[in-house]
Amino acid sequence: QVQLAESGGGSVQAGGSLRLSCLISGNALSRNCMGWFRQAPGKEHEGVAAIYRGGGITYYAEHVKGRFTISEDKSKNTVYLEMNRLEPEDTAIYYCALDIFSGCGDTWSRWGRFGFRGQGTQVTVSS
Repeated sequence: QVQLAESGGGSVQAGGSLRLSCLISGNALSRNCMGWFRQAPGKEHEGVAAIYRGGGITYYAEHVKGRFTISEDKSKNTVYLEMNRLEPEDTAIYYCALDIFSGCGDTWSRWGRFGFRGQGTQVTVSS
């Protein structure tokens, strides 16, 4: 059984940085899609970034391009989300999620396709 566990959230001031980690346990295979999503209060899950674990191709939501970086360290079974120049609008619970059967493609930001999900980590950015 695959399990995902996020860590690294916290409270920062606008302009600050955080690095989120998603530890993967179990047989997660390799040629599939890992995404980072976030959910702000009263809003739907929003795709932030994704990485194709078979070749490292990355995908980003327009409003985080140039600020966020997704990466994977296969030796540590961990996917990271480096977040820089954080804004109050980035405040949300952040989740990592895995679609174990497919690559990312055009639907990388659809929460419903990701069958394995972590419990989330809170990120709060104050102005």
